[in-house]
Amino acid sequence: MSTVAVETEIKAVLDQLGVKELNNGASTGSHWFNTRGEQIDSYSPVDGKLIASVKSATEAEYEAAILKGQEAFKEWRQVPAPKRGEVVRQLGVKLREYKEPLGKLVSYEMGKSYQEGLGEVQEMIDICDFAVGLSRQLNGSTLHSERPVHRMYDQYHPLGIVGIISAFNFPVAVWCWNTALAWICGDVCVWKPSEKTPLTAVACQNIAAEVFAENNVPEGVSSVIIGGADLGIAMSNDKRVPLVSATGSTRMGKAVGEAVGKRLGKSLLELGGNNAIIITPTADLELVIPGVVFGAVGTSGQRCTSTRRLIIHESIYDNVKNILVNAYKQITIGNPLDESNHMGPLIDKDAVNTYLSAIEKVKAEGGNVLVEGKELTGEGYESGCYVSPSIAEADNSYEIVQHETFAPLLYLTKYSGDINNAIDIQNNVAQGLSSSIFTNNIRESEQFLSASGSDCGIANVNIGTSGAEIGGAFGGEKETGGGRESGSDAWKVYMRRQTNTINYSADLPLAQGIKFDF
Repeated sequence: MSTVAVETEIKAVLDQLGVKELNNGASTGSHWFNTRGEQIDSYSPVDGKLIASVKSATEAEYEAAILKGQEAFKEWRQVPAPKRGEVVRQLGVKLREYKEPLGKLVSYEMGKSYQEGLGEVQEMIDICDFAVGLSRQLNGSTLHSERPVHRMYDQYHPLGIVGIISAFNFPVAVWCWNTALAWICGDVCVWKPSEKTPLTAVACQNIAAEVFAENNVPEGVSSVIIGGADLGIAMSNDKRVPLVSATGSTRMGKAVGEAVGKRLGKSLLELGGNNAIIITPTADLELVIPGVVFGAVGTSGQRCTSTRRLIIHESIYDNVKNILVNAYKQITIGNPLDESNHMGPLIDKDAVNTYLSAIEKVKAEGGNVLVEGKELTGEGYESGCYVSPSIAEADNSYEIVQHETFAPLLYLTKYSGDINNAIDIQNNVAQGLSSSIFTNNIRESEQFLSASGSDCGIANVNIGTSGAEIGGAFGGEKETGGGRESGSDAWKVYMRRQTNTINYSADLPLAQGIKFDF
């Protein structure tokens, strides 16, 4: 695809999504503030070109968004949940209309493949569909009172303002995971997207505003504040924001969790992963290889669920290693809008330097690099953000292996004995997001899924670590943060629980048989 063709196509996409040169970086819906904040330039890692610029939100715009959110919440919480669900349903319809241009913008601004960009928008559509049905079943429980002629039940009410801090690697889906559920619960949302992907945030806000205007949804139900870490810090310390949902690095999540915890607020943290696949002697390698390769190089290794470690039984270790090395020779790297390419660029040059440094650390600790990743230069790689993927034999105890490298660096580790040895290796890291086992032995798979098996929030059998469906709760344990987003009963985190007891008798009996006569 020629440079001219790409520029023409992206310009059309920006026009279609209402994303142009902007002098503002804050919105409470259809209204965008004019701001004098610092300019944020969005350069595409695909070709290094400036896509567009925005001005970051200032402290004044943040304050305005919070106040408008408080005002909107008073009205939005009174709208029946199924009516709120109808608005979210229409958002899903609108996202279907904009799927192609929004997916293309995600690909161009973030660098993931066009197919993955489309897939990310599909996740938004799917969570909208999920939320619509959920809007009619935000149910509590009927309880039996020990006191005669009393009724007890519990119910859920909206929290208020939900603050959302999202990362660059899924610049639109994570926003929708939170907003679709928060909105049907009756909350309002204030979103601080990554400053590395501001234009996709502008596009999402424009799409939501279009739907909200058609339904007379008040300004402030959906707000966006684009800017740096100072806005995230302000949100984390703000008592008017009862829940902060933060996706990103463990370092960032610890700071958010500490700030929110000090004010006894709630936090939903989805942080780093160090995900492993266990490959047992009975594994079907026809499934293993594509699962591993996609997990390791998809999104150029920039998913929180990317496969970082392979734990392979010694009896098949050499065979799996050789097949993987040959498979990596077939990976094509280049413009992610070209669907023939498997890998696009890393997000920026800093990510490239971090990746190359990690490879050197593996060598320094004694690892054997089987496929050495390098920075790619020349025609098609002018942005300086392209690399080739790496495979290294490394012990799980290496310091570099214990940390997440957000890049296509895959570690191979050998295990002997039974499945428990492999599980011990897998669990012996600080993170606990996603995990996988490839086996045709039911005893091994059940052991992996048992209480003494994988300690991760996600545990898969005969599929990879990457690619979760929205129907299941998403998140992990340990330094991954413990939060859950998306499906199952994750909606409960966006609400406050209330227990109600109703006395419809003429007496006032006390619980536990207590007598209080006077």
